[in-house]
Amino acid sequence: MRLGSAAAAVGATAVAATTPLPPVRLSMAVRELPAPAPGWLLFRIPVGTVWAEEATYRAALATVGSHAFGKSGGRLLQAAAFGLSHVADARATGEPVLATVLVTGVGGWLFGWLADRCGSLAAPMLVHLAINEAGAVAALIVQRRCR
Repeated sequence: MRLGSAAAAVGATAVAATTPLPPVRLSMAVRELPAPAPGWLLFRIPVGTVWAEEATYRAALATVGSHAFGKSGGRLLQAAAFGLSHVADARATGEPVLATVLVTGVGGWLFGWLADRCGSLAAPMLVHLAINEAGAVAALIVQRRCR
């Protein structure tokens, strides 16, 4: 929990630090956000995204991949699959596909490292939740200010 909380603070701070950058702010301003916001923030992100993705990629796929390809190979497999799973999201939002796959793949590798280091999904779940929630709140604030 300590490592996950510290990493979550770093992730949320990174989102807050990059939000004022014009390309990031513009992307947030024009993106169509799920409605209603409370359901998105309180259910869809924690359960539909974070829990589902961490259980799928870090728990299931990393475990199977580690048995088949060793610890490093399993972490690489789940990170690559995690990155590639965001292709549809990138296309739907008009974000660059290659950059999205690379950034989420690196994030998936780091989440996998945290899971291995801590021996549980708690740490990567905290970080994943902090990044997604911070991004969602930042996008909501940017859009409200643009109105």
